[in-house]
Amino acid sequence: MTLLSGLYLFFFLLTASSYGQPIPFMGAIYQGTPAQALVIVDSVICLYLLLGIMKCQRLTWYVLLGYNVFEVVNTLINLLLITSTELEKVIDEKVDISGLVASNIGVMVAIILLSGFIFRQRGYFSNRSKYLF
Repeated sequence: MTLLSGLYLFFFLLTASSYGQPIPFMGAIYQGTPAQALVIVDSVICLYLLLGIMKCQRLTWYVLLGYNVFEVVNTLINLLLITSTELEKVIDEKVDISGLVASNIGVMVAIILLSGFIFRQRGYFSNRSKYLF
């Protein structure tokens, strides 16, 4: 569980550090206030997951699996709907489409494997309290 807590702490820090940057979400690239709002919501979710893992909360097990499914679906939709031209406009650099596809597929595979690990760890999430505090 310590490794899983560390991983979601890393996800929280990674998400929080992207505040103010353009964010791809469900096939569109958001900038400005909408992007900041998405980062805040995702950071709060990651923080909840981190605390829930540390408290071994049963509800967190379900939220972890749902969050990971959502992340895989979001990544797939972004990969299919956001063109390299759109990305190049946002970042002002040439985008290697094959590298982009390979890295996104790698991320999806990693999240699916992580979800399989979390699924098998259900017994460790024994705290049935609905509240973290």
